[in-house]
Amino acid sequence: MGRSTVLTAGPVDFADRLEAPLLHRALRPPVAQMLHRWFGLTIDGVEHLPTRGPFIIAANHHNYLDGVVLSVAIPAPISFLVMPRVWRATPLHPLFHRHLGSIPINLERPDVGALRRALEALAFGRVVGIFPEGPFSTRGRLEPGLPGVALLALRSGVPVVPAGILGTYEALVQRRFYIPRLHPLRVRFGPPRCFTNGVAGTVREARQSVTARVMADIAALLS
Repeated sequence: MGRSTVLTAGPVDFADRLEAPLLHRALRPPVAQMLHRWFGLTIDGVEHLPTRGPFIIAANHHNYLDGVVLSVAIPAPISFLVMPRVWRATPLHPLFHRHLGSIPINLERPDVGALRRALEALAFGRVVGIFPEGPFSTRGRLEPGLPGVALLALRSGVPVVPAGILGTYEALVQRRFYIPRLHPLRVRFGPPRCFTNGVAGTVREARQSVTARVMADIAALLS
C-alpha cells in the first residue's frame, strides 16, 4: 500500500525557483491585486509550501478561476495539467498554455505522454499543479479523485501539497460569458506529504491508497 509521511516546511523562500515565464511575471501582480481587492482573496497555510525543490499541488476544481487563484496564491510558476477543452478554449489558448509551461492531458484514456512531461517538469525543479477530480465539478462539491495524482506522487517521490479552494464555484455558477460575480475567495494549503510504495499490496492498491489520502486532505481543507 502507499505510505505517506507528513513533512514540515519552513518559512517560504522561492529565491531558488526557476525564473517565471514573462507572461506569468507580467500578469500575476495585477491579477493578484484584483483578486485581493475585489474578491477579498485570503490565503491560509502558505507556511506549508516547500521552500526548495519541486512539489505537486493538488486541489479541488470547479472552473477556470481555480488555476488563476492558485497562480496568485503560490509565488512560483505552476505547470498545470490541463484538459483539452481548457487547452483549446480559444485559438490563443494553446500558445498561452505553452508559454506558461502547462501540460495537456487526455482524460478519456491513460495519457502516458502527459505523465512523462509532468515528471520531466518535476525533475527540472518545477511545481506541477493537478486537479485530481479531472473535469470541473459542476455540483459545487468534491468529486472522487482519479489516479493521476498517485502516479505522479509515487513515481516522482516529491511532496504533495493539498489545497482547498473556496468561493470559485459561487463566483461563476450560472454566469453568462464566464464573468465572475463578486464573491469572497479563499485558498487553504495543508501540510505536504511524501508517498512511497509499501511492502505489501499491489501497485493498483498503492495508487488507490494515495489517491484516497490526497482527496481526504483536500476535503479537510474544504470543511
